[in-house]
Amino acid sequence: MQWPAVNVDTMQTRYFGRFRNNLKKKHSLILPCLVLVSLFTSSSAQSQEPSETVRIESDLVDLKINVLGLAPETPAPLLEQKDFQVLEDGKPQEIAFFAAADAPFDLVLLLDLSGSTANKLKMIRRSAKRFVDAARAVDRIAVVTFTDRPALVSPLTLDRRQLKKSIDEIDDAYGGTNFWDSLNYVIESFVRLGSGPRRSAVVVMTDGVDNALPDVPGPGSVITFEELLTNVQNSESIVFPIYLDTEKEDVKNFHIPRAAYAQAREQLAALASACGTTVYRAEKLKDLDQVYARVIRDLGTVYSIGYRPSNRALDGKWRSVQVQLVSRPNLQARTKRGYFAKQVKEP
Repeated sequence: MQWPAVNVDTMQTRYFGRFRNNLKKKHSLILPCLVLVSLFTSSSAQSQEPSETVRIESDLVDLKINVLGLAPETPAPLLEQKDFQVLEDGKPQEIAFFAAADAPFDLVLLLDLSGSTANKLKMIRRSAKRFVDAARAVDRIAVVTFTDRPALVSPLTLDRRQLKKSIDEIDDAYGGTNFWDSLNYVIESFVRLGSGPRRSAVVVMTDGVDNALPDVPGPGSVITFEELLTNVQNSESIVFPIYLDTEKEDVKNFHIPRAAYAQAREQLAALASACGTTVYRAEKLKDLDQVYARVIRDLGTVYSIGYRPSNRALDGKWRSVQVQLVSRPNLQARTKRGYFAKQVKEP
């Protein structure tokens, strides 16, 4: 599924979105629902995927832990549950659930097609297909693009041939940049429909400049960044932001203030920090091939741990979380810094 392109000048639509209001009135309710439902529509290949029968109970605190060698080029070894220690507010916690790094993922590749990337689809398609090639065979992949709204390119599937065919069909897309709304839709799709026992991650390629940022013309996202960050912190999915540096080109062509790019980079760093990941940087579109390979490598060192907190009070207070590696001084573990202890309403 691909929403038809709006045939208007790129510069106007990137930052002014002349036709956005009318389109939003018509599609604001329909589009999110279609993306949320279609993202998990199975292809025929999914019936052959490896099966798992792991259930995480609702009273568990779920952590996604990224383990890396201290040298980025050094791959971390496969670890076991006994190698991890979880501390909440400084107190050791008993691990109730553990999934090794070789457990499968549901991956969504979220691609920003606005601004200076709008006329570089050939390179974006090529690098997206490289991402598909680099992913493990057990990982399902979906592809979503966005400008001022998300468009589903392919639902989650194991069928690499169909994925690449769908990527080749990505069309020119014009409009503003509603990055926060688009990422939130993808995060909510995992929360509402769930990815079963599989772990989930969103790999997003963007400059991060939402039209809602100060002094950036155009309405921008409806959700605030603070609301998005809270949703990411509360989600079981992890976000891998890839910062595509478009600052020089966009400041020159569209007169976007440099302060917006500085703020966007800070926000991408906050999203990564909330998930225990890092911000990957692509200076140019051609750098995406190498960056995607790094992301896939790092995904292969993400562990899932669940624990029932010894402090069971749902008082809304912040609980700090720390994960330590036992007798592994050459490795480092990254995860979210904590959570607020409150009842989470079912979506």
